[in-house]
Amino acid sequence: MKAAIYEDIDKMTVREVPTPTAEPGGMLVRVRSCAVCGSDIRIFHHGNSRVKPPQVIGHEISGEVAAVGAGVTKFKPGDRVAIGADVPCGHCAFCEAGIGNNCQINYAMGYQFPGGFAEYVPLNQTTVNYGPVHILPDNVSFNEGALAEPLACVLNALELTPVNLGDAVVLIGAGPIGMMICVVAKAMGASKVILINRSNPRLELAKKLGIADVYINSKETDAVKAVLAQTGGLGADVILTSNPSGDSQAQSLLMAKNRARINFFGGLPAGTMVTLDTNIIHYKELMITGAHGSMPSHHGRALGMIADGRIDVKRFITHNFSLDRITDAFAAAEGHAGLRVVVNP
Repeated sequence: MKAAIYEDIDKMTVREVPTPTAEPGGMLVRVRSCAVCGSDIRIFHHGNSRVKPPQVIGHEISGEVAAVGAGVTKFKPGDRVAIGADVPCGHCAFCEAGIGNNCQINYAMGYQFPGGFAEYVPLNQTTVNYGPVHILPDNVSFNEGALAEPLACVLNALELTPVNLGDAVVLIGAGPIGMMICVVAKAMGASKVILINRSNPRLELAKKLGIADVYINSKETDAVKAVLAQTGGLGADVILTSNPSGDSQAQSLLMAKNRARINFFGGLPAGTMVTLDTNIIHYKELMITGAHGSMPSHHGRALGMIADGRIDVKRFITHNFSLDRITDAFAAAEGHAGLRVVVNP
């Protein structure tokens, strides 16, 4: 098969490699779509302790089951499936508690396990038994099915930081997942969604898509003052930072209403330290959490929301590339030329 092999920092080669087989309890999937995530770009440029080159990366996957191993009954050849990222081990205290994204082994597609930037991806027994692998509804395309993974991460974040009817919600960072958070927050009953970003092109694109109610360029406007002006001086009920900025995390406290819920959704570069005025947390009684990845249940619910038409993910797909042009796909995603970039092997 043809695969994009991550060989070292800033080095990925598309070449022929042996096609995997379906191991007992596992299966082989013909990849039709694999979207490029920001974490794929970080792996490409900076590596990751869980990714040992040479490896196939990519974890927002959909395709068709090509073969199943001995003992597999949940799936059969020809099934259309969507595959997420985080794979619970199924046996530790966190997995048994149903929070497999906190599994200390931290298995994931495109990390310890081969990913989707290839014509075929093998799924081992652990992934088939415990992982985010779901039948793709007939009315959901492969491209849409690949985006169930980032939508699942959004559902996890908003489960940890719930939006109530009438809430004012602030989202800092107008990337594709940040925009998805805005859309889901509106669906949950937010009365006003305020989207903050440092550059106008992404804000203009968000406006065209009708993502939010208020758009703030934080380079041109004092974002804290703007949020307070939009919320009667009280601040927002829910704030999520969907970018790798410690400054955004610190600012979120200043634009929060008393008893607001804050989620540090976007991870920061390793070793980054952020100074927070904890007196603000104390006196405002703020509730701050993080969100990392998702559980298989979120992935299944995300697929259901896409199939029901509650969340239209097609509008977030702006580019498609063949596997041979994967470096162009990464460049388009990294250059913020659009939103979600999908590779179709």
